[in-house]
Amino acid sequence: MKKLAILFVCVAFLASCDNKGGNKDQLKAENDSLLMELTQRNSELDEMMGTFNEIQEGFRQINTAESRVDLQRGTITENAASAKQQIASDIEFISKTMEENKSQIAKLQSMLKNSKNNSAQLKKAVEALTAELAAKTQRIEELQSELASKNIRIQELDAAVTGLSSDKESLTAENEAKAQTVSEQDRAINTAWFVFGTKSELKSQKILQSGDVLKSSDFNKDYFTQIDIRTTKEIKLYSKRVEVLTNHPTSSYSLVKDDKGQLTLKITNPKDFWSVSKYLVMQVK
Repeated sequence: MKKLAILFVCVAFLASCDNKGGNKDQLKAENDSLLMELTQRNSELDEMMGTFNEIQEGFRQINTAESRVDLQRGTITENAASAKQQIASDIEFISKTMEENKSQIAKLQSMLKNSKNNSAQLKKAVEALTAELAAKTQRIEELQSELASKNIRIQELDAAVTGLSSDKESLTAENEAKAQTVSEQDRAINTAWFVFGTKSELKSQKILQSGDVLKSSDFNKDYFTQIDIRTTKEIKLYSKRVEVLTNHPTSSYSLVKDDKGQLTLKITNPKDFWSVSKYLVMQVK
């Protein structure tokens, strides 16, 4: 009996060892997975920081070129030909570098959007770079105006401003289109329709049929009044007796009488009231 007990202990010990071995393999697999994910994130971060540094270096070179333009503008009257040539060269460099920075910023925005590194600081840095690019665009336009005031026309500068203006117009048009789409979607979400009438009137418009409301697909939609549920909170019914036929939570509205006994529907909780249906049908008598 004693030997049998010892045998049981040995079997239990071996099972425990096997289980620990399994746990060890699982832990190793999880560790390898975490290490791979960490390596990937570090690689993404290194690439983003490399792009970020390239953009900053581009802006540094633009600043240096701008300083040269400012210096050359002061010597135009003394040495017009060489000063114009230097300004044209610097403007061409600024334009090219700005285009490169614009492309790099777009790349960085895409990388940040698709990355698992959800860093608020990186997002702020990209926003700052975008703002700096916009400021440089404005500075190019100012340079054109300043040089034009001295009757100096530089082809490269005109081309740069034309390209930047075109980009600006395209971006403005795109933003306006997006805003229009959002506005239309918002208006559609907040649009509802109501109608009130006698039983015979509602039947004649196929809104009420055999005691059922809005069961027919060919009811007259033009008979309804369109409203914005954000602003319309009261509907005067010009009747002393009203029955709400469509499903709307009774806790979300009230029927209030005026001094002549005529009823007004007051929507006290628009969100709940319109949650069931965007069509409101009321029968008056």
